[in-house]
Amino acid sequence: MDWGTELWDQYDGIDKHTQSGLDLVERYIKFVKERTEIEQSYAKQLRSLTKKYAKRGSKEEQDCKFSNHGSFQEILNELNDYAGQRELIAENMMTGICVELTKYLQELKQERKTHLSDAKKAQQTLESSFKHLESTKKRFAKEWAEADKATQQAEKTENDLNATKLDVEKAKTHAHARTHTAEECRNDYAAQLQKYNKEQNLFYYSEIPQIFNKLQDMDERRIRRLADGYCQFSEIEKKVLPIISKCLEGISAAGAKINEKQDSILFIEQHKSGFERPGDVEFEDYSQGIKPATSDSSLHPPKVRAKLWPFSKKHKPPAAEDFSHLPPEQRKKRLQAKIDDITKELQKTQDQSDALEKMKGVYEQNPQMGDPSSLEPQITETAQNIGRLRGELAKYETWLSEAIGGEESVNTINNNTQHGVAAVDQPHNIYTEFDDEFDDVQTPIGQCTALYTFEGNSEGTISIMEGELLSIMEEDKGDGWMRVLRANGEEGYIPSSYVKLAP
Repeated sequence: MDWGTELWDQYDGIDKHTQSGLDLVERYIKFVKERTEIEQSYAKQLRSLTKKYAKRGSKEEQDCKFSNHGSFQEILNELNDYAGQRELIAENMMTGICVELTKYLQELKQERKTHLSDAKKAQQTLESSFKHLESTKKRFAKEWAEADKATQQAEKTENDLNATKLDVEKAKTHAHARTHTAEECRNDYAAQLQKYNKEQNLFYYSEIPQIFNKLQDMDERRIRRLADGYCQFSEIEKKVLPIISKCLEGISAAGAKINEKQDSILFIEQHKSGFERPGDVEFEDYSQGIKPATSDSSLHPPKVRAKLWPFSKKHKPPAAEDFSHLPPEQRKKRLQAKIDDITKELQKTQDQSDALEKMKGVYEQNPQMGDPSSLEPQITETAQNIGRLRGELAKYETWLSEAIGGEESVNTINNNTQHGVAAVDQPHNIYTEFDDEFDDVQTPIGQCTALYTFEGNSEGTISIMEGELLSIMEEDKGDGWMRVLRANGEEGYIPSSYVKLAP
């Protein structure tokens, strides 16, 4: 079944139906556009959310060592990737559906306009032919009536006894002329009628069916293309589902790998001091005249460094190079970390020395490649650095051995002496100083190399030498200053622009 055969007389219905189809395509395009706007807004909000809760700064990076903190950061990263997939969906829908369908819709509108215009032209041609037929028919009717009237008048004149022969001849001639004209109009009407019937047959059995069938084909192609657009709406999202699933699986994996026991152990390792708990305070019987014992005990633990605020009025002495100002456990960790850093630097310097020696050998065998003597200053400097680093390594290893070997004896002495201490003056705050100071024990968060020499003349700053390797204790908070630790244990603030961060 086709429109040309079954709907030959439904021009207005076909006009409305095809227009309704184009309106549906336009509505679908608008629908997809609004969907893409929702996706883009959703992705933007997700990115803002992840940025808001992402951790920044050295302290927060330190917290990320705990599995529950680190997993939350991984969840934020996965959610950020998920937002990227929502943006991809919006982009593909815009380009694959909206843009393509908009272009196709314009083509359909132009095609429909052409077909309807052809139908109107054919209709106008047929109507014009019908008007001409009606005009010929009216002329024939008029002329035939005039001829009949003239014939009756001629007969009347011929039967009139008073009419002359000339009057009779004149009436007959007029009647004959009218009859001849009427016959010509009759022939014209017959010819025009035959022509109109032929044109009408062509219009209803050829032209209109062809035009309507073209409109039917156009509408079916529109429906099929719209159906593909419906499928695309789903397929575009299906294509990114594997990646979205990976993001969701990553979030689940981040939650599953949290180890609460390991986090507790890590917290203990970071903060345990290594001191023994204080023993019981003995009763001192003043009624017997016994004087209170005066000796140092574990109730007065070693004083450790306090916070170093920039440009503070209160002067703080520099930290000890052997970290003896720290609690035992923290001291061992800092010494071990220092040994590891020196070992890495020593290996790097040794590799550099080996490379220079090889280059010198190449220059000696091939003088045209370079002067071996030009490498001597670098070789000498590298050798000096190796000697210096080996000396520092031996020094810190000795301190570490002392810290490990002397810890037990120190704890024993503390336990034995604490029972003779009089805690009369301030028994309520025996741990106050230790707790305040111990909270400030920190580990380096990175390393940097001094680009220029800086003279630290202000309170809270330190002096550094060009090329000196420094440990970063606190990064730049936006004021242009950062806190660093020198190899000799001196700690303070320097301009951030005077150093280069180590990779």
